[in-house]
Amino acid sequence: MTDSQSKAYRDGEEEATQAYNTIRRGADDKANKGRRMNANRNPWLWVPSIYLAEGIPYIIAMTVSVILYKRLGLSNTDIALYTSWFYLPWVIKPFWSPFIDFFRTKRFWILVMQLAIGGSLACVALTIPADNFIRYTLAMFWIMAFSSATHDIAADGFYMLGLDTPQQAAFIGVRTVFYRVATIAAKGGLVIMAGIMENYGYPVTKAWSLTFIAVAAFFLALFIYHFFVLPYPAADGKAPRDKTKNFLAEYFRILTLFFRRKDILIIICFFLFYRFAEAQLVKMVAPFLLDARVKGGLGLTTAEVGIIYGTVGVVALMLGGLLGGYVVYKKGLKFWLWIMVFAMHLPDLIFIYLSHALPESLLLVSSAVAVEQFGYGFGFTAYTMYMIMVSQGEYKTVFYAIGTGIMALGMMLPAMASGWIQEMLGYRNFFIWITITTIPGFIVAALVKIDPDYGKEHGKESRH
Repeated sequence: MTDSQSKAYRDGEEEATQAYNTIRRGADDKANKGRRMNANRNPWLWVPSIYLAEGIPYIIAMTVSVILYKRLGLSNTDIALYTSWFYLPWVIKPFWSPFIDFFRTKRFWILVMQLAIGGSLACVALTIPADNFIRYTLAMFWIMAFSSATHDIAADGFYMLGLDTPQQAAFIGVRTVFYRVATIAAKGGLVIMAGIMENYGYPVTKAWSLTFIAVAAFFLALFIYHFFVLPYPAADGKAPRDKTKNFLAEYFRILTLFFRRKDILIIICFFLFYRFAEAQLVKMVAPFLLDARVKGGLGLTTAEVGIIYGTVGVVALMLGGLLGGYVVYKKGLKFWLWIMVFAMHLPDLIFIYLSHALPESLLLVSSAVAVEQFGYGFGFTAYTMYMIMVSQGEYKTVFYAIGTGIMALGMMLPAMASGWIQEMLGYRNFFIWITITTIPGFIVAALVKIDPDYGKEHGKESRH
């Protein structure tokens, strides 16, 4: 090749490169412009749907799965043991949450996890009629639970990135309301749907398979919707970190800070034992409502359980929580602590009455469940506020995540044995046992120290 030919070749190559770069810059500018427009997308388009997607799989894993396995003929011992393992992803969530920050964007994780949740729910639907349905459905439920816990991390982070501080404050109530709507939709709507199909003569396996196909389709629709609707916040990227420091060393240093507190034993005991009785009760409520009267249950249909426990009970739970938040705001946590402790535990006596009287009136049963759930919602406010209080500090997000992990462990361990205890004692004696196991909740409440102004309007923590 001559010098003139070489020069012409180089000139042509440079022109082609410049043309390519011009086209690339134009495409990037267009994409960035679109992302800037999407960054200001109306929060009403995505905040409610994100928290629907956060709430539904959690309730399916913790409550709907119990009802499903009860209808499929599993014993209470097996149901409590198997479904309690679904708490594990939330127990260990704090330990992998930093990795969500360091790999890809929160938007990416939300979309991928919604797709995974939908896929695992579809697999549950397909494996319910199988001969080895227990093994297969448990595996699919666990994948769904792990995906849901990961989705929680990404969604909560995305909420803070996608909204400025005033918007975060304005939409905090929207988050709560739509999470409760998700609870009603899953705990009530899905159970009622399956129950109606059972009443129309569908076999139990087919009724529940169709129900899970419907919720899987809903999550596929959510994935498609959020793919187009979720904004692209400028801050949504890999979290920055000091590469001069060892990542694992820094990671474990932050985690261990929480456990170096002087009062850490009291804190852990409060997290583990405040709901010790409720952790056992919650797994056996649905089986008690469903079991035949000759077995000591109330003999309700699947649809009736969906209405009473999944709708009326959830509304009462939500109202109790709203009232709890309001009164703490007015008088502070310390003032209301003991009232909340009694509200949390005394309504458990209602199940002693129900197990002895076995009333046939749906209104009476609904009222009893509503009272118990209202008290639980009101009393749980103390738990939440205490967790927020002990999470204050430089790493409050990490500390709060650790608290939620210990909380999940406190639900998981007692729940695992609850079915075995119930089958050993029978429903009547089991509910007496539940009342006895409320005692640790009173003991740990007496041990905690709370500033009189904490949570109060214009108090120390009202600024946070």
